Amino acid sequence: MKKLLKFVESWLAKLLMGLKSTKSGTHNLDLTYFTLSEFDSPDEVGSGYRMDMDFLRRLDTARGIAGIPFRINSGYRTAYHNDKVIQARIGSSHKKGLAVDIGYNGSRERYIILNALMQVGITRFGIAKTFIHCDVDNNKDEDVIWLY
Repeated sequence: MKKLLKFVESWLAKLLMGLKSTKSGTHNLDLTYFTLSEFDSPDEVGSGYRMDMDFLRRLDTARGIAGIPFRINSGYRTAYHNDKVIQARIGSSHKKGLAVDIGYNGSRERYIILNALMQVGITRFGIAKTFIHCDVDNNKDEDVIWLY
């Protein structure tokens, strides 16, 4: 029974990876550097489809500009998972699919990633020792950088 459940979860995740949700229906999502599963909440397989697709396209373009991998530490978060994250906020943009945390190694990678994100018009950043939070939540102040 566990094997069957695991197979079905895997099959659904693969099915959802190639889809995006829009007001008019479901279409293929063309990303060069990412799969939707990279943005899944750890407690919900296939939840990456809940990410804002325009935001994902910007991230994909920024990844191409940067020329280095973007390691997604956190993308979409269910309310349950968000409650378990130490520095998560109640109004977290992760729960709306409008935020990601990108892991990096060292100041050079941090600069390259930030520079690329700014080039695609992302203007909200939180900087930690090992990751960059970025989001496109229009309900929050633009042009800000904070530290963790």
